[in-house]
Amino acid sequence: MPDTNKRRVWAIVPGAGIGSRMGSERPKQYLELAGRTILEHTLERLLDQEEIHAVLPVIRPDDPYWPEVRGRLGAHPKLLGEAPGGQERADSVANGLAALTHRTTQDLVLIHDAVRPCIRAEEVRAVIATAGETGGAILAVPVADTLKRVDGEGRIEATVDRAGLWRAQTPQVFPAGILEEALEAARAQPAPATDEASLLERVGYPVQVVAGREDNLKVTRPEDLALAELFLGAR
Repeated sequence: MPDTNKRRVWAIVPGAGIGSRMGSERPKQYLELAGRTILEHTLERLLDQEEIHAVLPVIRPDDPYWPEVRGRLGAHPKLLGEAPGGQERADSVANGLAALTHRTTQDLVLIHDAVRPCIRAEEVRAVIATAGETGGAILAVPVADTLKRVDGEGRIEATVDRAGLWRAQTPQVFPAGILEEALEAARAQPAPATDEASLLERVGYPVQVVAGREDNLKVTRPEDLALAELFLGAR
């Protein structure tokens, strides 16, 4: 594997979410995008990544859609079985990490949202390389819009200084041992967390930002589907 530290890279793809904001009967990772489900696009991009040793999806135990998707993906040598999804995202990632029984504490673990199907190979390569050098890295995009703090009735309270503000994306990559420590700390003292970098921040580990692209969008709302299809078609 082309990693300067000769450490394996294991990818975990949390895919146990319901996606209520999409307003569809199916969870958003199973919506069709350019002839395949969003989850298939995402997994195939990671499976094609030379730097990644293996890919592990995290799926709800009672998920009725996964068996069909798994069948279409076929017997890919890098695609592991699946780990069970948990109640919260951190629980799902912890379940995935526990299922990687052949990893070492120094191996790198890459976490990527199931509904970011437009990730580019060069972005994955860059965040893996940076994590190998610094001990933890995420893709992110600097905030360009003017930010407003708004009250519960929709009135503007203040304009927020955007200097130094970035929007976190995935992949996020960390040494397995450090990620495990951060997840254990979160389990001991639960608090809301929407990404893994925030868990590392709480236990004092630095995380490096790698500049990403706007087309690595997270499919969350109906209008995102058209954008994602446009981005995929432009490749």
